[in-house]
Amino acid sequence: MAQCYYNETIGFFYNNSGKELSSHWRPKDVVVVALGLTVSVLVLLTNLLIIAAIASNRRFHQPIYYLLGNLAAADLFAGVAYLFLMFHTGPRTARLSLQGWFVRQGLLDTSLTASVATLLAIAVERHRSVMAVQLHSRLPRGRVVMLIVGVWAAALGLGLLPAHSWHCLCALDRCSRMAPLLSRSYLAVWALSSLLVFLLMVAVYTRIFFYVRRRVQRMAEHVSCHPRYRETTLSLVKTVVIILGAFVVCWTPGQVVLLLDGLDCKSCNVLAVEKYFLLLAEANSLVNAVVYSCRDAEMRRTFRRLLCCQCLRRSTQESAHYTSSTRAGASTRIMLPENGHPLMDSTL
Repeated sequence: MAQCYYNETIGFFYNNSGKELSSHWRPKDVVVVALGLTVSVLVLLTNLLIIAAIASNRRFHQPIYYLLGNLAAADLFAGVAYLFLMFHTGPRTARLSLQGWFVRQGLLDTSLTASVATLLAIAVERHRSVMAVQLHSRLPRGRVVMLIVGVWAAALGLGLLPAHSWHCLCALDRCSRMAPLLSRSYLAVWALSSLLVFLLMVAVYTRIFFYVRRRVQRMAEHVSCHPRYRETTLSLVKTVVIILGAFVVCWTPGQVVLLLDGLDCKSCNVLAVEKYFLLLAEANSLVNAVVYSCRDAEMRRTFRRLLCCQCLRRSTQESAHYTSSTRAGASTRIMLPENGHPLMDSTL
């Protein structure tokens, strides 16, 4: 029977994995903490504002905005988790108990998993609404709620498993270098799961793009000198590039080092960059707010109303007279007329 080391200190596992456990604040630690605190505060404030906007504006009480609100909640949770990490890193890591270390890691894993899974859920709902020629306001609420429940069930599962079973406390030869209490297989599975989410998002948004482009082109054949064909196509390309590009820039570096560590790459110096790549992944929680919410015109109006109390009455009046459809997420609106009637109004 394998020997387990439940009573050992954090330092024991860090020494076993070859990861340095500093006893004093190094310049690198100070830089990482300063950047981390800045990003965390921005993430918290931005996503709190989005949640407040969705809660206060009745126009946002629609299923697609439930998903955007869930994304903001997941990113808010990620900000809290990273803030907790910043106050328990550097020399303070050595003072953590094993349970405290698993709590710190579990908060990060749960929040980041929920954020990534919600991005996929949003892509799936957008795809369904486009293919079904259905307004977002008419999306079934029950299915969206089930998607949200599924997102958090998966996130909690991946976040709690390491503390209960997917660790290396009883198999020191399986410990990873980046997270010395976790099994390398856990890191590999987490990285591959994120990669799978990205590939699915690429497939979904690519199908949306080609479908909408065909519809617009078909409509243009029946409408002489259709002036918005090129504009619509370019806007759609821009939206897809922004969504997928943001994910690639923020997540790919971290996924690569996680996978390399999970595969036990001895020659890969993953410890030299892990903190910066984790910070970049956390910054995705700020980028999400810009890409999926802040580009929405009605959302920006609500932000101004919330942030400018003296303009409250005026903004409310403007909102009451605002009759065009609101734009959600990355807000490229595709209106395809057919016989004078809108065929589809899908926000991308």
